[in-house]
Amino acid sequence: MSLQVSDKLQGLRGDVFGGMTAAVVALPLSLAFGVASGLGAIEGLYSAVVVGMLAALLGGSRTQISGPTAPLSVAMAVVFVDYADGELKRALAIVAMAGIIQVLLGALRLGTFVAYTPYAVVSGFTSAVGLIIIIVQVLPFFGAEVALGGALKSLREWPDAVANVDPSALTLGLVTLAVCVFWPGRLQRILPPSVAALIIGTLVGVLWLSEAPTIGEVPTGLPDLVVPEISIGDLGSALPAAVTIALLGSINSLLTARVADSLTRQNHDPSRELMGAGAANVVVAFIGGVPGAGATSCTVANVKAGGRSRVSGVLCATILAALVLGLGRYVDAIPHAVLAGILIKIGFNIIDWRYLAHIHRVPRENVVVLALTLVLSIVSDLVIAVAVGLVMAALTGARQVERLELDKVISTPLLDMTFLADPEADDGAPDLDDDPFAARVGLLSLRGSFTSASSTRLFKTINHDMAEHEVVIFDFTETAHVDDSAALAIGQLADTARDADTQCIVLGMSGMTDTSVHALDVLREIPEENFVEDLDEARIVARRLLG
Repeated sequence: MSLQVSDKLQGLRGDVFGGMTAAVVALPLSLAFGVASGLGAIEGLYSAVVVGMLAALLGGSRTQISGPTAPLSVAMAVVFVDYADGELKRALAIVAMAGIIQVLLGALRLGTFVAYTPYAVVSGFTSAVGLIIIIVQVLPFFGAEVALGGALKSLREWPDAVANVDPSALTLGLVTLAVCVFWPGRLQRILPPSVAALIIGTLVGVLWLSEAPTIGEVPTGLPDLVVPEISIGDLGSALPAAVTIALLGSINSLLTARVADSLTRQNHDPSRELMGAGAANVVVAFIGGVPGAGATSCTVANVKAGGRSRVSGVLCATILAALVLGLGRYVDAIPHAVLAGILIKIGFNIIDWRYLAHIHRVPRENVVVLALTLVLSIVSDLVIAVAVGLVMAALTGARQVERLELDKVISTPLLDMTFLADPEADDGAPDLDDDPFAARVGLLSLRGSFTSASSTRLFKTINHDMAEHEVVIFDFTETAHVDDSAALAIGQLADTARDADTQCIVLGMSGMTDTSVHALDVLREIPEENFVEDLDEARIVARRLLG
């Protein structure tokens, strides 16, 4: 009994340290992501509290810490400007819609399918988010105001920002960035680089460089209730943005949950995770906060500090809530350049350097998908980029599947001298041709699975071989699965053979259970006596058909 109590106390101690450590890491990130979203620094903290608390209680991972993240902050900035025309209530309505979509994905147990998003799309989008953060935050780094309208608008403002640089802001930005990059490793367990950069940069700004632009007055205490509003006519244009936020948030949460699983050897529930994250985003929309998801850096900090249960996530959110209630009067002194320096370092880290370093070894199709997603994210917007990236990934993936499936189609001519000859049989065997290479029977082996990816080429490839034989044996003994498109292609092959007076034999059909060949009855024109179970039976039927 005492051992169990000791284990529980040890676990609680780990959760307390994990929650405290995660809160320390989450504080500067939440402020920075709030600014990056266009909603404001304190709104980032609101999100960290609400999303962090609800996801910890309702989500599918026991150790994941949730809150505002870089991808969702950038996506929110795009939604706010491009899809809500700068109207806060409309932007929050899109966030609430995204949360509802996430809840539905979880309720329908589609969490595992969300994780199937091709990595080329994820990598392209993630790298684009990092670049967008850097491009946008260069302006406050030089002392200028953030330009609403995305990366291209910010790029156009760069020359003016450089020409009218604020020396105080630039100095603070450089100091902050230097602390983020060069903070000693031995001190990182005590004080994470982003926290050290926030404290040092703010102190330098308050004590010596007070001319630099600061966040300014922020509200203190509990957030005001905001009721999201959107007209029926705007739902059509808002839905793609909501779907994109839901998809990005879901991918973000599930990938972070997998990271937590790898560190703790636990298993998360993807469906519950989506429902918890979705519910949190619905609630956060009513307080004007930034949409949130699983925060990888906070989660890793929690686990490495000993967090092993939901207590750590709840404690993290509670600590941040306490800070929100009393931190407002201190937040207003934080210079914009300090947060810009932190965000630029975050943006650099977000870029998928590991994947990009091996891009020359990656299949060309994946490079195209990555490049298209990345470029469109910057020159267009994240919603279009993700949609186009998914479509391109599906098309290139289908081509790869097509090649793999067609490699499993084996057409073999069966020589009359070996296949039809049977000196012991007296069943009206056909006369054998004097040509030793005559092959009136062809064996068509369909091994593995066949889908719509290969259905068109399946017909074109096999039809030519079938024309060279008088009898064709369709061998399904090693067929695992045939979808409706491939089944119809097989039926078309059988119909074409019949029109050309080529007889068909079906081998091993009884072993196929998970197939559309049965359901669509595509081989109904083939006589029942031509369905056999092994090659010996097929030989007998072939001899009869040629006799």
